[in-house]
Amino acid sequence: MAKEVRVRFAPSPTGALHIGGVRTALYNYLFAKHHNGKFLLRIEDTDQTRYVEGAEQYIIDSLQWLGLIPDEGVGFGGELGPYRQSERKEMYKQYVDQLIENGKAYYAFDTAEELDEARANAEANKETFIYNWSTRNKLKNSLSLTNEETKELLDNNTPFVVRFKIDDERTVLLDDMIRGKISIDASTLDDKVLFKSDGMPTYHLANIVDDHLMGISHVIRGEEWLPSMALHELLYDAFEWEAPRFAHLPLILKPEGKGKLSKRDGDKHGFPVFPMEWETEEGIAKGYKQEGYFPDAVLNMLALLGWNPGTDQEIFSLEELTAAFSLEKVSKSGARFSPEKAVWFNHQYLQQKTVEELLPAFEEVLKENGIEANVNLDKKVIELLKERANFVKDIYTQGQFFYIAPSSYDEKAAKKAWKDDSKVILTSFIDVLNLSEFDADTLHDAMANFVTVQEIGFGKIGMPLRLSLVGALQGPDVPVIMATLGKEETIARINKIIEVLG
Repeated sequence: MAKEVRVRFAPSPTGALHIGGVRTALYNYLFAKHHNGKFLLRIEDTDQTRYVEGAEQYIIDSLQWLGLIPDEGVGFGGELGPYRQSERKEMYKQYVDQLIENGKAYYAFDTAEELDEARANAEANKETFIYNWSTRNKLKNSLSLTNEETKELLDNNTPFVVRFKIDDERTVLLDDMIRGKISIDASTLDDKVLFKSDGMPTYHLANIVDDHLMGISHVIRGEEWLPSMALHELLYDAFEWEAPRFAHLPLILKPEGKGKLSKRDGDKHGFPVFPMEWETEEGIAKGYKQEGYFPDAVLNMLALLGWNPGTDQEIFSLEELTAAFSLEKVSKSGARFSPEKAVWFNHQYLQQKTVEELLPAFEEVLKENGIEANVNLDKKVIELLKERANFVKDIYTQGQFFYIAPSSYDEKAAKKAWKDDSKVILTSFIDVLNLSEFDADTLHDAMANFVTVQEIGFGKIGMPLRLSLVGALQGPDVPVIMATLGKEETIARINKIIEVLG
């Protein structure tokens, strides 16, 4: 590609960033980095009625947590700003005026009531109302009015919009990098509103002008914008600008496979659909960060929702994704979201991390549970339990007994493990624990020798002993648990169960 690759992620600050939006940002980032290009963040806030306080910062924080750092944009600097559309308001009017002067756009003064009436009349005739070549000359606009009438309305500050005049005799030939070639009959398109009398552009105009002025070479966005592609191509032609290449990404589908994944699906099934927590009037919506997912695992999972590397490889670092990514391998059809697969990815990433890498996150979990860090113990617990964990918090859940002695014993486990002779056996075993070395191997040998001398099965000592240490019949090997707890704590826990169940 001779031209510098410049792509943009351009969300609207109307709420939390959905993971579908995160995937769009990711694909833009990967495409830019694969081609040694630039990744921009632009905030499209022209519709101030839908603006939500805090949403813009949430978007920036989410991208930073995920490691998708823009080269330019809101919060990241750059020479082609401002990158927030509301701060670019003054520059759009000159482009609207240019279209009007060239006969590519026109003023429309129709009130909402007049348009409702036109729709009702069309419905009465079993027709669909569309504001275009078929109706524009019968409506209240600068094409049907005289120049004097138009000037008078403008001088009187009559509310208006500026509409794009679609060339109805044209066939628009489109070439999407994912969908391929598409042909659209322009006569089926409506004359979209580009500008309002309050001085604010609509999405369509601002989007085109900003992409042009920011040198955007490729527009990679969700398939919901595919119906707008013909209009945008026509706008580029009207300005006599070179259009960027377009690529429209498939939807992320519900776990059931039908329909777009939504917050409601997350609420229903108990999984996050946002990168970070988002507080609403209805409560706090779950976020991948707060639920304990690693950002690189989230990116890996999202990358494979709609893109196929063409190999069996599933675990990719961000660098590996960048090297392998291409739009040609993005699917046209929607990708079904799997909560189970998301957990699987996190498990894989957890297993790859060293004890030292997991320690800060684990000690944060301990802190949240009111437990003081003990580096030596914490490292041992991580090493013992990480293999079965999907999340760092699982290590604590499974190993809570290392930090808090059981105050009660699982009823079913007690019924199975605690027999009439358990008190006598454990009391005798306490004497065996007077060892100079209290490591797992020594303790294993001591237990083996004990059952031989006592002429009992291993379960006779193993099960009640485990119950005393854990409070349930779970956890690592008993000698390992004892060695980790230490002699004093081990004996204290044995005495406790004798006192409670004996």
